[in-house]
Amino acid sequence: MLSPSHPPVPSHYLKMPHAEKGLAVGLFGGSFNPPHAGHALVAEIALRRLALDQLWWMVTPGNPLKNTRELAPLGERLQLSEQIAKNPKIKVTAFEATHHVRYTADTLALVKARNPGVDFVWIMGADSLRDFHRWQRWREIVMTFPIAVIDRPGATLSFLSSVVAKTFDYARVDEGDAPRLARMKAPAWTFIHGPRSSLSSSAIRKLAKG
Repeated sequence: MLSPSHPPVPSHYLKMPHAEKGLAVGLFGGSFNPPHAGHALVAEIALRRLALDQLWWMVTPGNPLKNTRELAPLGERLQLSEQIAKNPKIKVTAFEATHHVRYTADTLALVKARNPGVDFVWIMGADSLRDFHRWQRWREIVMTFPIAVIDRPGATLSFLSSVVAKTFDYARVDEGDAPRLARMKAPAWTFIHGPRSSLSSSAIRKLAKG
């Protein structure tokens, strides 16, 4: 629930973006606390390499696996995301706050139910893969939509030893087939190499604290 102590979030952010049937849409979720150029780079790589029509930049109310005491107000993170996500194909949204969902599995189930005929792909940075098996109902996430794992500094090799990579090794798709990933039936995932940014939200917060 949104805190009454913070300014209200503009209503258009609290509605799920619209996507016509037949479109390929990427789902890129995170705390974005704060958003930075590294996030924008992942979004741009995903749009291009996955041949997406849209990308939903989903700013979460709070990550159950992270300390929420350091979490900036949702409205502030949305505003900063808009400043960074310049591509018109990117839709910055916080619809999860409206539906009071905290877990990715619930978000994806909601998106799937509300958007029949739209082809979705879940986008995540390779650095998130290490702890992915700690996410609530992580196997359900993998079975809901195809997943594109975008390269991040220091994560190129370690992702191969992750629990999810080993568990779903049979569902890995060649990187050359990435443009078709959104149209595939889950489970299907690929690892996308490309330019990497060393920026991190936690490092930026530490610098801000001085």
